[in-house]
Amino acid sequence: MEIRLEHWSDDDSALLLRTNAPAMTEHLGGPESPAKLADRHAKYLAMTDPAEGLFFRIVGTGPDGAEVSVGSIGYWSRDWQGERVYESGWKVLPEYQGHGIATAAARLIIGRARDQHRHATLHAYPSLDNPASNAICRKAGFTLAGPCDFEFPPGNPLRCNDWYADLT
Repeated sequence: MEIRLEHWSDDDSALLLRTNAPAMTEHLGGPESPAKLADRHAKYLAMTDPAEGLFFRIVGTGPDGAEVSVGSIGYWSRDWQGERVYESGWKVLPEYQGHGIATAAARLIIGRARDQHRHATLHAYPSLDNPASNAICRKAGFTLAGPCDFEFPPGNPLRCNDWYADLT
């Protein structure tokens, strides 16, 4: 399946709801409340400055030419260990997992972040107990810095791996 990234739009709230399912959030502290999802959707819509970060819908095109939303991905600025970096996160719907979509999207997001010439690194923080997301990081070209403590969503402590991609 060929993929491309489309800027997050108001029409993507249904995709956000689908990616909030228990199976999609088991490594992230579980599903968020409707109020938290509404806040997250508004946050994604407000991301309009490429230098600070953007959020996208991952669109797949099948062999028959039909297009379908298969997941989401983004990058955003944050402070990490005394420096300003980009962070990335993604979700691919269960029926499209295992086909290299997240890896391809992660490679695209590395390129988008690199094009900004703003931060030296892009980080991803998959849970230690999420082998699929850790494998995506490795396949997409991230380098493993090692385990770290992280919060996602805020207030939910996670033990994660800190993966980074060099943007210089």
